[in-house]
Amino acid sequence: MISVNEAKTIIQSHTKSLARIRLPLLEAFGYTLAEDIFAIIDIPFYSQSSMDGYAFAFENKDSPLEIIGEMPAGTSKQITIKANQATRIFTGGPLPIGADTVVMQEKVTVIDNILFINDPEIQLGDNVRNKGAEVQKDSLAMAKNTYLSVAAIGFLAGIGITEIALFPPPKITIILTGNELQDPGNPLEFGQVYEANSYMLTATLRQAGIKNIAILKSEDNLETLQDTLKKAIDSSDVILLTGGVSVGDYDFVASASELCGVKKHFHKIKQRPGKPLFFGTKENKIIFGLPGNPSSALVCFYQYVLPMLEKMMHKSGSIKTIEAKLTDKYPKKIGLTHFLKGNFLNGEATPLNAQQSFRLSSFAQANCLIELEENKGDYHEGEIVKVHLLN
Repeated sequence: MISVNEAKTIIQSHTKSLARIRLPLLEAFGYTLAEDIFAIIDIPFYSQSSMDGYAFAFENKDSPLEIIGEMPAGTSKQITIKANQATRIFTGGPLPIGADTVVMQEKVTVIDNILFINDPEIQLGDNVRNKGAEVQKDSLAMAKNTYLSVAAIGFLAGIGITEIALFPPPKITIILTGNELQDPGNPLEFGQVYEANSYMLTATLRQAGIKNIAILKSEDNLETLQDTLKKAIDSSDVILLTGGVSVGDYDFVASASELCGVKKHFHKIKQRPGKPLFFGTKENKIIFGLPGNPSSALVCFYQYVLPMLEKMMHKSGSIKTIEAKLTDKYPKKIGLTHFLKGNFLNGEATPLNAQQSFRLSSFAQANCLIELEENKGDYHEGEIVKVHLLN
């Protein structure tokens, strides 16, 4: 067996980016930018007003100003103002030639088409969006590895970008093993359990921005599992097997992986729950064998699979790790890292009941995993522990 940290290091060392893709901007939300974006024009493309008011030359602010014409947003007609002249202007309208300042309409008096400015605090350039203020032509507008949020999509559209290069999410296949599994909605027979792992893993994969997910099922049979795994390797970037990963008579994940040419990097981790975790690779494909017990599978996903996927997609880690004060004692033997389902609140972490690996009820209420160190024994109330915050 290897330690938790050793396992994470091995997985990260075998995680590579997928070939980048190009997509229309409207389809790019949630991806990560795979190239630097440079502005092709100045934005704003021209100096414009940020409000309704009057455009004028600041040096004439104390003089009566003759109002000539108007500049609404979208006009293609340009106006030139001379000394002691002003132009009616509206939000987004281009500044007339000769103007450098806009006074809001609430701070003026107009008498017989003559403008009097009543704003003693006005400054040169007020209420003007200068040409290139957002981004200047040929400058770096957005750097590679930027997450494409809603605002990022809007910004790129606003500078005229229509298509971009992205780091794509991987294609995932989930392989369910176990003769005892029954689909929810069907009646259970003696010896059967409802299958939950595909629902759970699909949900968290979608939360990570991955939509291309296939689900396959295999009997507890070496030949069948080998055939199923081979198909998954041929069609996917990452394969998540659940169940059949231990060393029992009906656990065939390790053997099937070997027969498919998968290089095993490790099989067991010194942790609870989730000790019989399998990790292997075949060329650029990644294979995880997750425990069949739902809590064990989800702990392993959060600790190992999700960080690997986020690195592959060039996303920042979604699970933040902090320190907190333990609110209760917890008995523990030296030799395994423990991940406890818990609740974090106001700097304190509380282990929940039902920590057994087959129980999801407590996980459904948890907002964190409390990590207890491998080489430490019993924990006492008030001790500082590492806490992994879940989304």
